[in-house]
Amino acid sequence: MKKTLMALALALAFVGMPAEAQKKGKTPDEAAKAWAELYPEIEKSIKAPTFREKDYPLFKYGKKSKTQGYLYTQLINKVIDRCSREGGGRVVIPAGTWLTGPITLKSNVNLHLEEGATLLFTPDLKEYPLVRTRWEGMDCYNYQPMIYAYEQENIAITGKGTIDGGAEIENWWRMCGAKSYGWEDGKGIISQRIGRPLLMEWNEKGVPVEERRMGDGYGMRVQLVNPVKCKNVLIEDVTLLRSPFWVIHPLLCENLTVRGVHIQNDGPNGDGCDPESCKNVLIERCYFDTGDDCIAIKSGRNRDGRTANIPSENIIVRNCKMKNGHGGVVVGSEISGGFRNLFVEDCEMDSPELDRVIRIKTNNCRGGVIENIYVRNVEVGQCKEAVLKINLVYEPREICQRDFNPTVRNVFLDNVNCRKSKYGVRIDGFDDICNVYNVEVKNSVFEGVTDGAFLLNGQTANVRFSNLKINSGVLKPLK
Repeated sequence: MKKTLMALALALAFVGMPAEAQKKGKTPDEAAKAWAELYPEIEKSIKAPTFREKDYPLFKYGKKSKTQGYLYTQLINKVIDRCSREGGGRVVIPAGTWLTGPITLKSNVNLHLEEGATLLFTPDLKEYPLVRTRWEGMDCYNYQPMIYAYEQENIAITGKGTIDGGAEIENWWRMCGAKSYGWEDGKGIISQRIGRPLLMEWNEKGVPVEERRMGDGYGMRVQLVNPVKCKNVLIEDVTLLRSPFWVIHPLLCENLTVRGVHIQNDGPNGDGCDPESCKNVLIERCYFDTGDDCIAIKSGRNRDGRTANIPSENIIVRNCKMKNGHGGVVVGSEISGGFRNLFVEDCEMDSPELDRVIRIKTNNCRGGVIENIYVRNVEVGQCKEAVLKINLVYEPREICQRDFNPTVRNVFLDNVNCRKSKYGVRIDGFDDICNVYNVEVKNSVFEGVTDGAFLLNGQTANVRFSNLKINSGVLKPLK
């Protein structure tokens, strides 16, 4: 049943909570307990890697070239290999712009970009061999991401330099298959319109990963930074620009810190930081201006995600600034392995092109349980749609097996203030089953709400609001 609850009318409405949901849900006191007990426990478990105090200056091991278009791929990877073999340290990239192909990080290596240094990646697809990764939550072999690591420990990318993916509509971005990014029908441009549907079909059918080989002819863009199955990862202070696809995509990693990075990427699917099936993650003091979600937490798509069944868990986001993006902090939509324990605090968001502040998106292709979302002390100038959006019917036209109903529970917002939005809270649940429950917004102010404070579609349970001001009106507490 569809329920549209507008502004002060909500003060008289109450969405009841059945006994079964009461058993599964948390009380408001448990949210405070999570901040007091679970948050510091997660924070304590996340430690940035340390490295041997030895520098490996890039041009100590090779010469600069005066040849236009010269690639430093081989030299950079050679120095990284040597540094790792000898016990680790810093591979130092000096000031200047250095054209390169894909870089492979190795254990105990800190790839350090000095101020004024730029690693500029070539758009030449021939330079990118196939490696194992995930693409939109689906396992495959695709072009190697620009900076890649597989099953390594103690790795870092640091410094005041710039990592520039070099993507634009003349090369990588048009491969998304959208005319707004340079793709044209009948022009022979290879795009993901070929590879993406095929990979989704392979996923649904359970085709072995070794047989899912993308690369030439499939149009599948690469991530900018993609550590896979790594432990103790640090990405700090660098600026990341013009990624072909997702910018930072840690996959199946544990103990990850992303600190002080500046991400500017307005390309298609230009997510800022997407930890997927990762455990113990800290994202702090970062700036995001993206063409898609600023931060999006994931755990695999459909069959691949359910088969692996590895959730993302224990993630802290704090002191970050978000400008443009489809969502500020997002869970989903590739979230079939589930997610638990997200803490977001002391963030600032503001842009007419920021669609939502906190967003949870999934559907009944995915399955999985999303639980324990804690948000406090977030200031928003404006967002385009909603401060909080929970959507269980995302991508309704997706071709998939649709009998894996997801669950979203225990979502708490405290002192989240927004000066302009279309809705305050929007929840799109299922009509025939209640799979969204125990949601609370309190001690918050939503001003400039234009189309209704709340829009609830489908079944929900125990959705609560207390000490909440909408357009200068105070809502009565819901009992």
